[in-house]
Amino acid sequence: MNQPASSGSSLRSTLAVLIPGIGGFLAILLCSLVGNVAHASLLMAPFGASCVIAFALPQSPLAQPRSLIGGHVLSTLVGLCALTAFGVHAWSLALAVGAAITLMQLTRTLHPPAGADPLLVMLTGAGWGFLLTPVLLGAMLLVLVALGYHRATRTRYPTAWW
Repeated sequence: MNQPASSGSSLRSTLAVLIPGIGGFLAILLCSLVGNVAHASLLMAPFGASCVIAFALPQSPLAQPRSLIGGHVLSTLVGLCALTAFGVHAWSLALAVGAAITLMQLTRTLHPPAGADPLLVMLTGAGWGFLLTPVLLGAMLLVLVALGYHRATRTRYPTAWW
């Protein structure tokens, strides 16, 4: 006869699912609160996807500080350059995303949520200040929250700094 799963095992699997969600909650909350205090935006939609990787898959190369910060900065820079040089067209949007993917791979800063950054920049007409806030400062804050959070949960993060 099959034994029912132990309540301890069930609790552990429930916690394993909740813990990354709590990390994402804290990261976005802190970015929002710090941004409000600093009177600067530290949030953008791709950061939600970055939280999935940083908190649910902290061992992944895609979650490491180099990839999270570098991927967002590089992809945003590509979007800003494309917007400045070409304006917004179907082909320039596609070119910017393709170039961002290629450059992230070449620089070992691959971070899938950052693939949305050129589209975000170009479709909103973001200015060059967008590179600093929310992108650089927001990505750095996400990494700092992930560092503290994974230390508190005793999860190894990062596996590599650079």
